[in-house]
Order: sequence, then C-alpha cells, then structure tokens
Amino acid sequence: MEQYDIIIIGAGPGGLTAGIYAGRQGTRTLIIDRDLAGGIGREVPEMENYPGFDKISGLELVNKIRDQAIKNTELHEQENVLEITRDDLFTVKTDKDTYLSKTVILATGSSHRPLNVKGEEEFRGKGVSYCATCDGFFFKGRDAVMVGGGNSALQEAVYLNNLGANVTIVHRRDEFRAQKHLQNLVEDEGINVIYNATVEEIKGSMLVESVTLKDTKTGELTEIPTNGVFISVGYEPHTELAKQLNVNLDQSGHIIVDKEQKTNIDCVYAVGDVCVGLKQWVVACGEGAVAATSAYSDIKQT
Repeated sequence: MEQYDIIIIGAGPGGLTAGIYAGRQGTRTLIIDRDLAGGIGREVPEMENYPGFDKISGLELVNKIRDQAIKNTELHEQENVLEITRDDLFTVKTDKDTYLSKTVILATGSSHRPLNVKGEEEFRGKGVSYCATCDGFFFKGRDAVMVGGGNSALQEAVYLNNLGANVTIVHRRDEFRAQKHLQNLVEDEGINVIYNATVEEIKGSMLVESVTLKDTKTGELTEIPTNGVFISVGYEPHTELAKQLNVNLDQSGHIIVDKEQKTNIDCVYAVGDVCVGLKQWVVACGEGAVAATSAYSDIKQT
C-alpha cells in the first residue's frame, strides 16, 4: 500500500488549498475526490466576492486552484473513499485502492438539500433541478421557479433571468437572507418574488407543469404554472467518514473543529462546508491552509 503523510478527502476549494500548502511544505500528500475537483462549487455561475477577481465562475476559479495544487500534490478524481480505519496509521480504503497515511483532512463538502415534497423525485431531471448552471439553458424563454432565499438562490435566479428565463423566486420568509448586493440585483432586474410561501407539491405529466404553493401566514393554497423548479434551500454536510472515525458533530450535523481545524480525534482535521461556520469559498481556502499547517506541525512532533 502507498503511504502518505497527509491524505485529503475532498477536492473542493478547501481541500485543494490544503493540498497546495501541504505540498509546499514537502509532505507527501494525496487528495481524493469521488467526483471531479471543485464539487458543487463548479456549479456557481458567477462570484463577485472572491478576492482578486471582480467576476469569475466557480468552474474557472476551481480549475485555477486545481492547477496550482497538482504542482506539488497527487490528485485522484472520481475515486470514492469507502472506509477509514486507524491503527498506528490511517487506512483509507477506496473503490479503487487502499492507502496509508499519518494524518487525514476531511474536506468532504456537502450536497444540495432537497425540499422533500411530493413530485420532487418524480420530476428530477424532468423540470426539477438543483443547478441553474447545468440546466438553465433549457429554460430560455420558459417559466422557472427558484425556491430559496440565500445567496445561491438569488445568484442562480439572476443567472436564469440573464439566460432569458421568466423567473419567479419563492421564499418562505418575508425577506431574503442573501447579501444586500444580490437583493438589489434581483430588484433592479425586475425578477418576480413571492414571499411567505412554500412549495407543497410539484405537478405535471411527463414534465413539470405547475407547483402548488402554500401561504405561510394564511395557509391558502395556490397553483402557478411553470416549466421548471430550481431548488436552492441549503446543503447537507457529508459526514459519513467523520462518523466512522467518531469525530464530534454539532446538532446540525457539521464537524466541530478548533481554531487549528483539529477535530476531537488526533491527526484528523476538517475544512469547508462539512464544518461548523460560514459557507464561503474564501473561508474554506483559509481553513485548508490552517489544516495543512496543523497537520504538518503534528507530523513533525511525532
């Protein structure tokens, strides 16, 4: 079995940045991702708050970080980690191979949270989508409902609007929680918003044809026609491997770390969306740098 100083599981912004710092410190480091590098960050249509770039897509930015990481770090994409056990070293078993490592950094990220309403699974890929960047092109000149009120929901609503879709945002509260800049952008572009409403059902025959909305104040049900439903209501952290290692989680299911990105388990660190904290690329990158430095320090002390 190949042996490494640091194995990083997940190649999002945090994991890749950890790889950059680990590799530059002279450690033998492996990054493993079950998909392509970047994760759901590849779906971000446009960012305006990442330092150094006025505007950049998630795909473009993550490719830049990836190219920098692989200069000093080994990267295995589309390789799924199945199990982690520990004796003197960590044994990391994947669907392709088995590796040994002195330390492990969990950068396993998160996935889109479903609405869990009737019709959602039935029409997934038939009008229900979690990625405007992936599927927005098909809704040019058509009606689309965007469900959510955070940064991602508003970013994707603007993206769909710019593609030529007729977008309506449905939000369960009476105000957005997204950044003010994005709220202003939605208003300036004249995107329709329905506040205080939840999606109760997604309807159609072969494809999506309408959604049933419930007024959160009156309980009244209304049905509006639409060709598509884009869902952006948060993310669920991927903590299966953390649970295998008995890493402590908070009540929301996120990994608890200290200021050095250390978990309660020695030589196990965590970064990015899987952790407690602000879900932003710049934060994940900072955490990746801290975790790699912490791992390097601990390796030197053993």
